[in-house]
Amino acid sequence: MTDALLDIRNLSKRFGGFVALDGIDLAVAAGERVGLIGPNGSGKSTLVNCICGTLANETGTVRFDGEVIDGLKAHQRTRCGLARSFQLPRPFASLTVAENLRVPLIYTVNARPGLRLSASGIDARCGDLLVLVGLADKATQHPRDLTQVEMRKLELARALAAEPKLLIADEAMAGLSNSEVADIVALLIRLNERGITIILIEHIMRAVMSFSQRLVVLVSGRKIADGAPAEVIRDADVERAYLGQ
Repeated sequence: MTDALLDIRNLSKRFGGFVALDGIDLAVAAGERVGLIGPNGSGKSTLVNCICGTLANETGTVRFDGEVIDGLKAHQRTRCGLARSFQLPRPFASLTVAENLRVPLIYTVNARPGLRLSASGIDARCGDLLVLVGLADKATQHPRDLTQVEMRKLELARALAAEPKLLIADEAMAGLSNSEVADIVALLIRLNERGITIILIEHIMRAVMSFSQRLVVLVSGRKIADGAPAEVIRDADVERAYLGQ
């Protein structure tokens, strides 16, 4: 895939004698919605950490938006347009919902060369993000006042404040009800329609299937399937290793 926004080649990661990732190749085109699935311990989190700069890969190359980003720190990759949300939201408890968005706006967007928002510009962007994720009426509240699904929306909004080209959403729906899962899926699709490429890591298969245009499966640190979701879930190796059918 020559026009890939994210292009990973032969990526490997070890922890002592344990091989967490073994020669992963993965390309994601701009505008794609990709689901990344696999059983616990399959290497999903390690792969994301290598992409985002939390971990350093031993072999292979990560190229983002045409540039090799191996060696860049996590905050530098964020400023390049690569953002992630976390499975366990950890907002600043003493700050309001709106203030939680001002922090990444100041320290990511305003740190980019040639781009600086005024105080009024930051306030306007905060307001836009809160409307986008459905938290406009929660701006002056604190995270402790939010429901579980609202906390997930705040976590996504904090990642979006970095103005990402690629968003990696890590289990944004864990523990939510069916209607709340549908709400988050609809939100992610709206974000994608606004031009954000998204990789979704999720165990809730109905969410993965309704969101993803392409499905990638990791098992024991190796990519065993990559293709159209309807075809991937019928793959015999996937059924044995992941779906258990």
